[in-house]
Amino acid sequence: MKQNITLAIDKQLVKRARAFANQRETSISSMLADELQKGVARETVYQQAKAKALAQLSAPFRLGGGKMPGRETLHDRQNLR
Repeated sequence: MKQNITLAIDKQLVKRARAFANQRETSISSMLADELQKGVARETVYQQAKAKALAQLSAPFRLGGGKMPGRETLHDRQNLR
């Protein structure tokens, strides 16, 4: 369901907006509705990405690997003893 709204816009801007909309074969109302829809969609995508990123930050990163070998194992030089 669509609903009408009232905007207070400078007359000169309305004149330029009509010309702009006319070039695109649409109306000012349609252009504004499209831009609002895009803005709301961008905000929704942003909020979803933000929630995902924050969830990933709250969990530790698994970098793989296992327990580190001890010093003796790392520096075992049988041929030098």
